[in-house]
Amino acid sequence: MLRRFFLRQLGGASLLSTVSPLETLAAPTSDRAYWISILQKLSEPLLTALAEDQLKVRMPVESRPGQEADRRKYSYLEALGRLLAGIGPWLALDTDDEKTIRQRYFQLAQRGIQNAVNPQAKDYMNYSEGGQPLVDAAFLAQGLLRCPKLYQSLQPAVQQQLLTAFRKTRTIRPGFSNWLLFSAMIEVFFASIGEEYDKMRLDYALRQHEQWYKGDGIFGDGPDFHWDYYNSYVIQPFMVDILRFLPDKSYDFLRTRMDKIAPRYAAIQERLIASDGSFPVIGRSICYRAGAFHHLANTAFLRQLPSEIAPAQVRSALTAVLHKTLDSPKNYDSKGWLYIGLNGHQPDLGESYISTGSLFLTATALLPLGLPATDAFWANPATDWTSRRIWEKGENLPTDHAVKA
Repeated sequence: MLRRFFLRQLGGASLLSTVSPLETLAAPTSDRAYWISILQKLSEPLLTALAEDQLKVRMPVESRPGQEADRRKYSYLEALGRLLAGIGPWLALDTDDEKTIRQRYFQLAQRGIQNAVNPQAKDYMNYSEGGQPLVDAAFLAQGLLRCPKLYQSLQPAVQQQLLTAFRKTRTIRPGFSNWLLFSAMIEVFFASIGEEYDKMRLDYALRQHEQWYKGDGIFGDGPDFHWDYYNSYVIQPFMVDILRFLPDKSYDFLRTRMDKIAPRYAAIQERLIASDGSFPVIGRSICYRAGAFHHLANTAFLRQLPSEIAPAQVRSALTAVLHKTLDSPKNYDSKGWLYIGLNGHQPDLGESYISTGSLFLTATALLPLGLPATDAFWANPATDWTSRRIWEKGENLPTDHAVKA
């Protein structure tokens, strides 16, 4: 069934017909193979269409009734930026793990970016109209930071078109919220490649979030606290990556704080995953599905988990989340595109800003695929996570405690 699905998506002769066919079409035999199958489900329709300059033709744009025309202006960049933010580390791997399929998707991503930033292409995307392009240009920048060789592999003319597209987002004023970090992410990408960058946008975002810290691993989204997953969708993964790629030692004080804050929030996230892989349905943007654990996945990928959490238990917990949110055929339309929902097609769970492209944030849960198969995250035996150890096994575990930072 999975093989037939991908052959339909390829539509016969592919733009990249010289690239070897997919390697992992058989039923998954390990957690890593299962994660790769999810990566394929998400990537195949999007990257093949964009590489062939057909994304705007093939990708449906589901949204709230009456919002379709508006969201169509943004949904394509949402899909590309969020997918690459999730699979970037895997594309960057330099090992034999999934080598053939990884080379294929790397080349598809190259061609896709070329079309996305070329004003003459059918799939040229919107970088300045409305506010949303700032968000997803930032996710695209994050994906390129997580896979530097993808940007480096682009032809010089394409690189310049990409930089022009990113500069267009500077006309968008971010909200007084996590949106400040979107401007900062684009600027740190410029800094990482030696381009002139706006230090004020970076400084403002980082220092404002420092002031919004509420304690015990949690930031406010702006001045107020929100019960949602935005500390994971955006705030902490963006802060960690901005500080990681910013070549400026004057922020070492904030790096020191994040060395306490980020692992603590990762520990909280691990405890939020129930024994069956479900998690509390709280707050905005719940249709990002497994993207609710962007931060936990990023922390595992960076090998920065707190000492009391084994990498293999995070693998097992995130595998359960992926099964819970992405296995059911009810999550996808007949051509393999995600529906709005958390566990199936649940359009009423989507806010007015949610559309098909938004849903690709779920790919950020796949970040640990950027670790080689020999890493402890993948190589160690499956391990029960906290909820299973307490609720299913009745283990006597130590109490949980707040962290001061």
